[in-house]
Amino acid sequence: MVVPLMRIIAGVARSRRLVGPPGQTTRPMTDRVRESVFSSIAAWIPDSVVLDLYAGTGSMGLEALSRGAAEVTFVERDPAALDALRRNIDTVGLGGSVVAGDVDSFLAQANPPVDIAFVDPPYAVPLASLVETMQKLSPLLAEDGIAIVHRRSGEHPPDAVAGLVLVDERSYGSAVLWRYAKEQTW
Repeated sequence: MVVPLMRIIAGVARSRRLVGPPGQTTRPMTDRVRESVFSSIAAWIPDSVVLDLYAGTGSMGLEALSRGAAEVTFVERDPAALDALRRNIDTVGLGGSVVAGDVDSFLAQANPPVDIAFVDPPYAVPLASLVETMQKLSPLLAEDGIAIVHRRSGEHPPDAVAGLVLVDERSYGSAVLWRYAKEQTW
């Protein structure tokens, strides 16, 4: 059983309803937060290559496709979330590839360059594990690539993530979003 949760906010799939798995296994970003995120990264979206890591319902990657991303890879391992994700991809009708498995294993074999990565691990994932994931993601990002990380409000971004620099931090109620960019070496 799946439950209706949210909708695509803008673009060619605007207003299409998305579903999520029953229970508390996923915590999709609210429409208000997604709208704010996509307003702030609008310049990166057209024709971009996107990773939606810990994809859950796929709302971030599907929103990117609706707004003009060229390609999205969704990575999720929870069976109930995968079912909802696949239904949402069918509902939106813009494609995207699904990897049913562990994010870190996927990153070890993924091919660069990636323009945008959405990183939304369960809150229970410790910050040290998130830093390791971000370090694996860093070499995959394009020179002007970005990573958006979703965490619980009140958490502080890591002091250092090799190859990445924190460029923005925004709080939205119970959530905080960190935007990282590729560290420039010039």
